[in-house]
Amino acid sequence: MNPQTVFCPNIDCPARGQRDQGNIEVHSQVEKRYRCRVCGKTFSATKGSLFYRLKTESVTVMLVLTLLAYGCPPVAIVKAFGFDERTIRKWWRRAGEHCEALHEHMVGQSQLDLVHVQADEIKVKTQGSSVWMALAMMVSTRLWLGGVVSEQRDKHLIRQLAQKVRQVALCRPLLLAVDGLSSYVDAFRRAFRSPLPRRGRAGRPRLIAWQHIAIVQVIKRRSPRGLTIERRIVQAGKELVEGLLAQSQGGVCINTAYIERLNATFRQRVSALGRRTRHLARQTETLTAGMYIAGCVYNLCAHHKSLRIRLWVGSRGFRWVQRTPAMAAGLTDHQWRMDELWSYRVPPPPWTPPKRRDRPSKALRRTIEMWCT
Repeated sequence: MNPQTVFCPNIDCPARGQRDQGNIEVHSQVEKRYRCRVCGKTFSATKGSLFYRLKTESVTVMLVLTLLAYGCPPVAIVKAFGFDERTIRKWWRRAGEHCEALHEHMVGQSQLDLVHVQADEIKVKTQGSSVWMALAMMVSTRLWLGGVVSEQRDKHLIRQLAQKVRQVALCRPLLLAVDGLSSYVDAFRRAFRSPLPRRGRAGRPRLIAWQHIAIVQVIKRRSPRGLTIERRIVQAGKELVEGLLAQSQGGVCINTAYIERLNATFRQRVSALGRRTRHLARQTETLTAGMYIAGCVYNLCAHHKSLRIRLWVGSRGFRWVQRTPAMAAGLTDHQWRMDELWSYRVPPPPWTPPKRRDRPSKALRRTIEMWCT
């Protein structure tokens, strides 16, 4: 037990979410509990992780989730480990919620110069119907930016996906490559706008569109004669599109090849996304959990061959250094292990002092100076 790597999870503690501050001490080695010196609360070593309050051993749960994350059908897990299907589904949803919080913490709160983004949708067969899963990725680092699951392929689905891209993007020149769905153009134009500050005037502020936002479409049509592809520039000029393609190394022409490869990865690792499979998704929550699990494993735990770089070793030549999409984007400095992914604790938001009309006490001022500077 290392108290330097643990933070206080108490939402009312001024030192919540802060590591290596000297406020955490070991409370019990046998029960594996820590104690915070600021608030005086004790908490379990697994508090905030995936294994909190699970009766099954963490090693077994980790093996089951790892097999599921790489496309193993749940029926095979039931036969191999002897667990009830409802138990495995509960672990899967819990892992999905954990990965969703981790994704929002690492990717959703980051600000990246995306340069080139591609988006697409996957039609998923469910029990008696079908749903749609929309995904987006950063081409230069192969980073999965997020996804949305909806029962309808409508404007609401595309606007939610556009907001996820807008949340991460810096105000820089950006190329957005999509398919022929017309909802993408309106959704991205609405998302990439900023309010104009109003000096002392009430009412809704005026929204100003971002400059140098290029939107392109790749329209594929199948006919008896074969497949025809039309590449269309909807917004911006040809020189800007070619410059962003060269900067992101996203090919020599307009394409959506990278997001289609990502779709194939998701189809391979989530059993319900297979084109011809009997493992259909029964509930939208289970499918959303599988999307976030596959996305976090792809971003953090799996290295991408196209992202490797050469490391020169003097006269001996060079060797390849493997990188994950999160490493290429600068979100982490190493390739995560699967146990590190499942046991990661997402820190709570920083503590803010309560609003009071009177003057704060000396103890409160001392606490604010100590933990908020």
